[in-house]
Amino acid sequence: MHMGEDHKHRARIFLHRGDLVQAYAAWEAAVADDRTTGNQRELSNSLGNLGNTCALLHDFAKAEACYREVLAIQRTECDHHAVAHTLVNLGNLHIGAGRAEKARPYYLEALDLLHTLNDDRALGILYNNLALQEARDGQGEKAVMSFKRALDYHRVVGNEEGLAVTYSQLGKCYLDCGDLVRAERCLNNASEHYIKLGHEPAEAAVLRLLATVYSRRRDLVSARRCLERVIALDQRYRLPELQADSAHLAELISSD
Repeated sequence: MHMGEDHKHRARIFLHRGDLVQAYAAWEAAVADDRTTGNQRELSNSLGNLGNTCALLHDFAKAEACYREVLAIQRTECDHHAVAHTLVNLGNLHIGAGRAEKARPYYLEALDLLHTLNDDRALGILYNNLALQEARDGQGEKAVMSFKRALDYHRVVGNEEGLAVTYSQLGKCYLDCGDLVRAERCLNNASEHYIKLGHEPAEAAVLRLLATVYSRRRDLVSARRCLERVIALDQRYRLPELQADSAHLAELISSD
C-alpha cells in the first residue's frame, strides 16, 4: 500500500473507533503526502477529511482553513457539486462555532449552485439548515417558509428521514410561536414518519413536544398518553430523560 493510502486507511479506522486525535494525525500525514505527489483531487479529499476531523475536535480555525483550501481546489476544477458541499460544510462550521450570522452567505451560495444542479436531496437538507438558523435568529416566518421548502424537496426524493426531522423541527418552531394547532399537526406527522422508520428514540423526542402541546391546551388525557409512551421508550432505550418525563407525568396526574 502506498504511504499516503496507508495514512488514509489508518485515519478511517481511527475515526471509526472515535479516536479523533489519532485520526487527526493520520489525516495530517495524508495531506503532507498528497502535497508531495501533487494529486489535487486526492489532496482535496484529504484536506476535507482533515477539516471534518478538526470540526469534531472543535478546532474551528483549522477546520475553516482546510475547507477554504478545498474550496479553492474545487473551484479550479469546476466541480460544482463538490463546491456546494464544501460551502455547506463552511456554513455548518460557523453555526458550530457560534457564529450563525457568518453561515448564511455560504448557505445562500450553495443554494444557488444546488438549484442549478437540480440536486433535490441536498436542497431539502440545506433548506432545513437555513430554517434552523432563521428560527434561532427569531425570524419565525422566514423559518416556516424555509422548513416548508425543505419538506417539498424531501417529498420529491422520498427522503423519509428528512421528512421526519423537518416536521419535528417545524412543529417545535410553531410551538415556540404559540401556534398549537399547526404544532400538533406537524409533530403528529413527524411521529408517523419515525414510526415508519422504526426510530423509537426520535419518536420519543417528538412525543415529548406533543405532550407539551397538549398540556398547554389543557388536554391532559392526550398529554398523559404521550408521556406514558415516552416513559416506556425511555426505559427500553435507557434514555437520560426518564426522570424528567416521570416527574412531568406525575405532575399531570396530580393536577387532573
